Formats: sequence, structure tokens, C-alpha cells
Amino acid sequence: MAETKKIAVIAGDGIGPEVVAEAEKVLKRSEELFGYSFELSHGLFGGIAIDQKGTPLPQETLDLCKGADAVLLGAVGGPKWDDNPKELRPETGLLGIRKALGLFSNIRPAVVFDCLKDASTLKPEVLEGTDLIVVRELTGGIYFGDKFRRDGANGQEAVDTCVYNVSEVERIVRQAFEIARTRRKKLASVDKANVLETSRLWRETVNRIAPEYPDVELEHVLVDNCAMQLLRRPSSFDVIVTENMFGDILSDEAAMLTGSIGMLSSASLGEGSFGLYEPVHGSAPDIAGQGIANPIATILSVALMFRLTFGYADAADSIERAVKNVLDAGHRTGDIAVDRSKAIGTKAMGDLIVAAMTR
Repeated sequence: MAETKKIAVIAGDGIGPEVVAEAEKVLKRSEELFGYSFELSHGLFGGIAIDQKGTPLPQETLDLCKGADAVLLGAVGGPKWDDNPKELRPETGLLGIRKALGLFSNIRPAVVFDCLKDASTLKPEVLEGTDLIVVRELTGGIYFGDKFRRDGANGQEAVDTCVYNVSEVERIVRQAFEIARTRRKKLASVDKANVLETSRLWRETVNRIAPEYPDVELEHVLVDNCAMQLLRRPSSFDVIVTENMFGDILSDEAAMLTGSIGMLSSASLGEGSFGLYEPVHGSAPDIAGQGIANPIATILSVALMFRLTFGYADAADSIERAVKNVLDAGHRTGDIAVDRSKAIGTKAMGDLIVAAMTR
């Protein structure tokens, strides 16, 4: 019997509970097929935690995550909490949990399935062969720098400070090089070194580390050019590494290459094997409770968990193969359906994927 792995399950807000429920079915099926053992513990996080506990990140939820081998997160946030003060916003909880768990990198794969090329707004010939990963630095940069307002000569001014140190850049860049080594051995480091001092430090650090990875081809790309090239020649990218805000923007752009943000998984990693896994999409409160959300991104996040944290490549392959087979058979949720009148719901998609899983 395999060692029991502890997973903290944080369903969150909006469609989070709906898509996480389908991912839990996949975890159960993986136990049946491969003999793995998972202990699931549930906690409150985000808007629902604000409503019930008065904080987006209750201490008991943080303790639950710290005691787990991995975290599965649905989605958080929504307009209900948009007018809350900063400390009572779901997004503050996200920043807090990343810091508290030492999650310094976000891994976002973007793969275009052949059968879904028509769901993308780009021409099929442009999408051909697109299979890339964005590695985003997660705990530094402008999101975590000092923020304040002051009186200026022309009225009130707002200041957001972007700070990076060498060690922060080194650890994310080395991780990206290691990932590139397992793929097509190409790394694009994205910055704005023609304008920003933090980007100049970033590029200097990347150039110093690059000789340690002579087998990986390094390319420096300015962020505005990268945004353009992702639409012009997405298949030319293998692994992209960049700072926090640039990565936030570019990973969402890469996600839309696939036709729907509902298809994209992600991992937030720290030192060692621990990781937090979640779909790229948000809580989608406009469709919450309707049973029509796409659960594939959350299900693929479980596959990513199996690969990166648990080393269960057989189960990860099974999940990814099942998703491909279900899509190849023509099954679609509304976000990826050409004919929405034929779309299936969240539960039906989860059931089909579970049924398609094999050893």
C-alpha cells in the first residue's frame, strides 16, 4: 500500500466548490487504479472565509496547509468583496498564503489540444505545436513592494515600489533552467531591461547563471515583444521565466491561446516537493451554481500535483490521456463548445474523464 499523502482541499468561492468536486473524483479514481492513498482535509479560504471567519486566511486553514503534502485550491474572490478594505479582500489572502507557505514560483503550462484549435481566436496554423510553460516569480516585485500615497505638486500621488534581490532571481531562474532541461531545452527570460533597474539586475543574474546550463538555449525577450510574439509565434516558446507582474499578465495571455482559460492548470512551488495547485481561472461568480463550469483546469492541476509533488507519473499520464480522449470524442463544456447547445455540464465532464481513466 502506498504511503498516504495528505492533501489540503480549499474549494474557495464561486465555481471553486463545483470544479474541486470533480477533481476529488479523479483523486478517488487514482486510488482505485494505482493503489495510491490520499487523506483529504477541507478548509475555508477567500471570500467565504471572510464571511464566516472574518479573515480571508484563517489560522486553522493555514495550519491545515502547512501540515499537508500538497494543497488543492479552487478559486477565490468575487464582486461581493470588491469594496472591502485591503485586509478583508480575498486577493490579500492569496498573497498571504504564498508568503506563509514559501511559494516563490508559479508554473503555468499552456498546451493547445489539436481538437480545440477552433476554440482559439488565433488561426490553427499559428497555434500548431504550441506547448509552453510560463514560470512566474511569485513573492517579489511590485505586488509586494511598499505602497503609499503622498501629496505632490499637482495633487495626491500614488507610489508602488518594485524590489528584487539577487537571491530571489537566482532561485526562480535556476528552477526555470531545470524545467527547460526536461523539455526542449529552450528558455526565454522576459524583462524590461531597457527601462527598469530591477530588470537590469534580473538580466545580469540570468547571464551569470546561464553558463551552468550549457545544454539550454537562452533568449532574452523584452516583455512587450514577448506579448506580441506569443500571438505571432507561440510554438517557438518552450519555457518562459519572468518576474511577478509580467508573469501574471503573460500567463493569462498564454492561457487564451488554448481557447479557454478553463483549460489551464497551475502549480505554486517552494523549496522541496510541496506545492499548491489550482486552475488559472477565477471564481466566475456569474456562472456559479449553474453546473456549467469547465472542471478540466482543476483536474489537470491534480495531474500536475502528481508529477511535481508526488512523483506519480503513471496517474498523471492517466489523467492527461483521459482528458485528451474525452475531448477527442467531441465532449465540450460551454466555454470551449463551438455549438453551445450541445455543451455538457461540470459534473458530466468530470464523470466522463473519470470513466476514461485507465492504467
